[in-house]
Amino acid sequence: MNRAEARELAQALVSRMTVEEKASQLRYDAPAIPRLNIPEYNWWSEALHGVARAGTATVFPQAVSLAAMFDPQGIEEIADTIATEGRAKYNAYSALGDRDIYKGLTFWSPNINIFRDPRWGRGQETYGEDPYLTTRLGVAFVKGLQGDGEYMKAAACAKHYAVHSGPEALRHEFDAQATPKDMRETYLPAFEALVKEAGVEAVMGAYNRVNGEPACGSKTLMQDILRDEWGFEGHFVSDCWAIKDFHEHHMVTATAPESAALAMTNGCDLNCGNTYLHLLIALKEGLITEDMIHQAAVRLFTARYLLGLFDEGCAFNGISPLENDTDEHAALALDAARKSMVLLKNDGLLPLKKDGLRTIAVVGPVADSQAVLEGNYNGISSRYTTFLEGIREAFAGSARVIYAEGSKLDRDRDSNLSQYPNDRLAEAIAAAKEADVTILCVGLDATLEGEEGDRGNVYFSGDKKDLLVHEVQRPLVEAMEKHARKLVTVVASGSALDVRAGHAILWAGYPGQAGGKALADILLGEVSPSGKLPITFYRNDDPLPEFTDYSMKNRTYRYHEAQALYPFGYGLSYASFAYSDAAYEAGAARVTIRNEGSVDAEEIVQVYVKADSKDAPRNPRLSGFRRVALKAGEEKRVIIPLDHDLFTVIDHEGHKVQAQSAALYIGGSQPDERSAQLLGKAPLSLKISR
Repeated sequence: MNRAEARELAQALVSRMTVEEKASQLRYDAPAIPRLNIPEYNWWSEALHGVARAGTATVFPQAVSLAAMFDPQGIEEIADTIATEGRAKYNAYSALGDRDIYKGLTFWSPNINIFRDPRWGRGQETYGEDPYLTTRLGVAFVKGLQGDGEYMKAAACAKHYAVHSGPEALRHEFDAQATPKDMRETYLPAFEALVKEAGVEAVMGAYNRVNGEPACGSKTLMQDILRDEWGFEGHFVSDCWAIKDFHEHHMVTATAPESAALAMTNGCDLNCGNTYLHLLIALKEGLITEDMIHQAAVRLFTARYLLGLFDEGCAFNGISPLENDTDEHAALALDAARKSMVLLKNDGLLPLKKDGLRTIAVVGPVADSQAVLEGNYNGISSRYTTFLEGIREAFAGSARVIYAEGSKLDRDRDSNLSQYPNDRLAEAIAAAKEADVTILCVGLDATLEGEEGDRGNVYFSGDKKDLLVHEVQRPLVEAMEKHARKLVTVVASGSALDVRAGHAILWAGYPGQAGGKALADILLGEVSPSGKLPITFYRNDDPLPEFTDYSMKNRTYRYHEAQALYPFGYGLSYASFAYSDAAYEAGAARVTIRNEGSVDAEEIVQVYVKADSKDAPRNPRLSGFRRVALKAGEEKRVIIPLDHDLFTVIDHEGHKVQAQSAALYIGGSQPDERSAQLLGKAPLSLKISR
């Protein structure tokens, strides 16, 4: 069914409703209309990295970890799997009359905001700091979730539109000021692509204002750009209780009816919250028209028709609960976890050899944590494997694995009766002294970084105060560096952390249900690490602008002026790759890559471009990439289609300007000095012209 057909059916149905019935359907918890055989429907469902908050589901790596895969095809397959599990749940629940929150098919995912500041707690929900990477992965996720059949398998939602990336504590009152250049170069491209290329069904507005206008009531964003310029035909939904911020915090309206009217006038169809309970008052006061209510209802029912919710013959109706949480889905989650982990440092310690290892110490507050596997906006897996469990299973029968927590995650002692802090430290030191190898697991989880209001976390409403591991974990890190014979440090986080201790350092992100198995496979060399950083690991936060400054100056790898600790696009392998014969033909980069190592491995070939223009970003920008599998000694010729706007730059007025030439770089990293220093080689370079 195409949109025109669905809209025609929706128009006919909505025309039979009273104005009161139409208005009732514009809330996330839309009630039933029995006389028209319309069941209730709750629009609020989540599927960021698996079906969330709806019971048992496959838990894939968190979004920022998925981004480290640099694998659109893999993301699309994961999203298709999520849609299958969502349908399985919807079919089972609705058949039993359960149409509650989180049990629908309109998933408020993906989050395609730009992770512009490493202190933002919700950055873990994004695909990182780069607009191009975010665009490609976001498009893939939407296509996988919605499918391309007669009906949408599930409906995706691009959020949070727009210019939203902290601070969390201020989001209900904050005005994000962004220049026309930064809007068009950084904050809007992914949204535009998801609308035009992926056909995303929904767009969700942000809490904040953008250049003075509340995002969920912005004529500029919602009408002028989204609908008029980009041609968006889907439905627009407010973030939850964001519309009441208009009069309670932004102070752009005086009353709830005025806020409801402002949102509706500018095209907000669906209210997550309760402000649209005032729509009929706004109508009576002449602030809106019945036609506006009608139009919004038509858009929403168009989505329900596109999902096949009124067709008993919809092919997706046959997806049973047995298609949820399958072995095949678990295998996909494991594969994603393996591909998402990033090896940051290796002084020759990894991969570990079982021969000669008699005792392994696993220490740290996240070593045996389920929460650190999950991230936020997660489902509940039936088959978690923690880091400790994965390592213990891998070394069963060959080495003794001893465990010590070493410290709490964010409390300075385990027991309130303890007289001194660090009351778990001695146990960890004793374990490390006995072990041939110590595996230190430190970092964060969603109680320390996340969304404002989620769990009352200690880091300023979800945001981090700095880039260091939590202060109560620092004595453990220092002790392990001092006492461990050989030290592997595993950093779990959804953002950049400055942890430098260890002969080897691995960023595990939030790796999903199979994180422990994936970690063990990498430590033992069962698979070679292949993830690349989707974010910059800064040396510290001193050079960064104020958190509230939305200018891109000195932010992300494209504009950062100092050397990074670990750069965007960086990651080590157990193999060594040689690049040769770089070329640019017919809008594509071409290069020969050879695996010169002794192990099979995957490499992410990256292409960066620096246009010859004063308006180009300070540093070369990612313009293409491809994940390539190579057996030991194998050579392949790789063709990478490039960003169609390769020579396009954005001037200070937000206009597109064409450069006549550019420098192009092809290799396993971005062409910065720090990456070359860490890898011992730089990408190939060539000059190209239009």
